[in-house]
Parts: sequence; C-alpha cells; structure tokens
Amino acid sequence: QVQLVESGGGLVQPGGSLTLSCAGSGSIFSIYPVAWYRQAPGKQRELVARIFSDGSTYYEDFAKGRFAISRDNAKNTVSLQMNSLKPEDTTVYYCNQFISTVNNYWGQGTQVTVSS
Repeated sequence: QVQLVESGGGLVQPGGSLTLSCAGSGSIFSIYPVAWYRQAPGKQRELVARIFSDGSTYYEDFAKGRFAISRDNAKNTVSLQMNSLKPEDTTVYYCNQFISTVNNYWGQGTQVTVSS
C-alpha cells in the first residue's frame, strides 16, 4: 500500500515559481516511477512529468524548460519545481504512482493558482 500526500500549492503571480512536493509512504515508493498530473475543471487529467527510479525523467511539451521533477529516494519524496508560471497552469496538481492496474495510487491534490 502506498499513500501519497502533496503539498506546496498556492497563489503565485504570472512568471513566478512554486515547488510542489509529494511525500510517499511504503518501502516500494522508491522503486517505481512517480508522476505529476493536473486536472482543470471539465477537462481530463493530463500528465505533467514523470520520474523513474533511476532518476530519468519525462516531460510533456508544455512543461519542458519550465518545470523540473526530482526525487529523493532516501526521504521518499518527489518534487516538481515550476518556473515561469502562466495563468493557464492554474489547476489542481496530483501526485501519482502506478504500480499495476490494481495498484494505481493518487494523492489528494494541491491547488495551484496563477493570477495577478
């Protein structure tokens, strides 16, 4: 069983930065990939970035060059550094760890609002 808890969301001005953190429980957290997704009201949840157990990363096009995902396996945490934020980045961000179709874990989400 894995539990994921996000933190770090909030209100930021356009062009500003935020760092989201995902704290995972369980001994297997460091073994499997962890991803950040986001979901705006009325839209499908979309992938933002994913980090694998070896530290390799994947970013969706809108996140490339602005966002950076990292993990600290010793602390069971995954962070998402978000820079040059835009109003369209406003939404709820979720941490996810997919282990299998029956073991697909989500956090509760953290709200990010980019507004002047």
